[in-house]
Order: sequence, then C-alpha cells, then structure tokens
Amino acid sequence: MTASDRLAPAWRSPSLSIRIGISACLLGEPVRYDGGHKKDGYITGTLARHFDWVPVCPEMELGLGTPRETLRLVGDPAAPRMIATRSGTDLTAAMDEYARRRVEELGTLGLSGYILKRASPSCGMERVKVYPAAPGRAPAAAGRGLFARVLLAAYPSLPVEEEGRLTDPRLREGFITRVFAYRRLTALRESRPGRGDIVAFHTAHKYLILAHSAEAYARLGRLTAAAKSTPRADFLARYGAELMAALALPATTKRHVNVLQHIAGFFKDRLDAAEKRELGGLIADFAAGVVPLVVPITLINHLVARHQLTYIADQIYLRPHPRELMLRNHT
Repeated sequence: MTASDRLAPAWRSPSLSIRIGISACLLGEPVRYDGGHKKDGYITGTLARHFDWVPVCPEMELGLGTPRETLRLVGDPAAPRMIATRSGTDLTAAMDEYARRRVEELGTLGLSGYILKRASPSCGMERVKVYPAAPGRAPAAAGRGLFARVLLAAYPSLPVEEEGRLTDPRLREGFITRVFAYRRLTALRESRPGRGDIVAFHTAHKYLILAHSAEAYARLGRLTAAAKSTPRADFLARYGAELMAALALPATTKRHVNVLQHIAGFFKDRLDAAEKRELGGLIADFAAGVVPLVVPITLINHLVARHQLTYIADQIYLRPHPRELMLRNHT
C-alpha cells in the first residue's frame, strides 16, 4: 500500500493550485519602458501548465505609463536612488511606498514563489547596475531593484528567482522544487495539523532535505522531535523557515548519490544479485555523469512499487515536482 492508496493529507493533493508572482513583461504584457515586452517561452509554455500567474509591473502600477523614460539606480549600491534618466526625477520614495503597499497585498494571495525580471531597476534580484552619483565613472553591477528589495525582505522564505537564471537546469530544478515544497508547507499550515501530521510531513521530506544538506537533515529532525513541547504556530514558522533555507542549498551530485545509496539499502534483502548490480551500476553512472538523475530514480520507483516499500514510496524525494516538467532529465 502506498500513499496514493490511502486517504492522503491535503498537502499531498495533486490538485493544489500554485500561485506565482511574476514580472508582467515576462508574460508578454506590453509594459516595458518602450512599450514592448520580454515574453519568456518557457514561462508562458511549460510552467504555465502548472502555475497560476499573478502579474506585477511596479513601474506601470506606479503610474509611469508606457512608453516612458528609462530608469536607473544611482548612488550607494546598498541603498540606491531610482532616477529617471532624462528628467532626473527621483522616484525612490514613491517606488518604496508603492512597493511596501503592493508587497503587503501580495501576502494575502497565497503566493508560493516569484519570478523577477533580471537587470530591472525595480525588479532585478541581483547584479543590477548602479550608476555613480558623480558622472564619468562606470556603473557597478551590485544592486537590487527597489521592488525586489522590499519583496525579499518581507518574505525571506518565499522562493524567488530571475527568469535568466531559470535557463540553468540546476537552478531551475532548485527553484521549482522549492515552489512545490512551499505550497505543501502552506497546505500543512492550513490543515491545522496535529503532532502526528507534522511528523508525517517531515518524514516524507527526509530524503529531499538530505539531498540538500546533511546538517539541515539532522537539525530539522531534532526540531520535529521537540514539536510537542513547542507552541504549534511557533513550531510551524520555525520549521518552515528552516526547511526552505535547507532547500535553497544546492542538491549536488554527491548529495544525490548519498540519498540514492540510502534508498538502495532498503532493497538489500529483496533484490537478487543481478538486480543489485543494475541498481548500483545506475547510481555509479549518475555519479560519473554518464546518465541523468531520472535514470536511477525511474528504476527505484519501479522497484518500490514492485516490492511495496511504503516508507520509500512516501518519500517526496522521488517525486518533488510533476514528472512532465522533466527537471531531472538534465541533472
């Protein structure tokens, strides 16, 4: 019997809606300073089949219209000003006020992630150009957009990424893994869980956590063991923050191999010699970069179903996101 054969908790539901905030230009909306857009085919094609978008354009929503003056960040990269390039109008205070109000509104919409437009003086997450106040010096790619700054400060555990970084297979899988984990966390909180529900949630995420950090795996285990003595809201807040911080760490090949070998240990008394060689060989091939992660995972899923290993079948690690996204075909 697997998790799908029993009455699954709400956080396991495959029909959970997932709302993602996004820079509106990435959806093809003509909101850029020149009246154009930056439509992203992967976002509007592949990801749109799994996510519900909440589009935001800070500059349009501030009332600047389109076409409009270009904007740039100026001054100290740690606290830059937003300046209109032609007129010299300082929009810093207006953007900051708008961003705080809009980010608070977004907090009521149940977002599970956010995709920002790279290099934007309002939405860029990192390495945004900041121009010196005195002319004649080169800009430093060391800033963060003013809207992005408020967003990230308000929701430090929210999965946030720039569209340009999603072209990297590992960063793409990492972001989407965090998005689905964040949505499961939200569903867990909304279900008003008892201690048994919390333990079940953590148990299902053990190998996913281990693939990102052995230290976080141990730390979250201790935290869960002490859940009974901690006020529920406080526990969930701390657990959620710790889990998302762990999943933000890269799941390296070495860490994946460690998890795969742990899982393989559950089959030691169930497989014949040839089957053990096949599984061990695929794990070794993955470690050597010969095959992607999906290859040993596919065999493990087959073996889990055949031998009815409930504990392993329930592990989110084996299916952290929809198979159709094919994210593990490239890692």
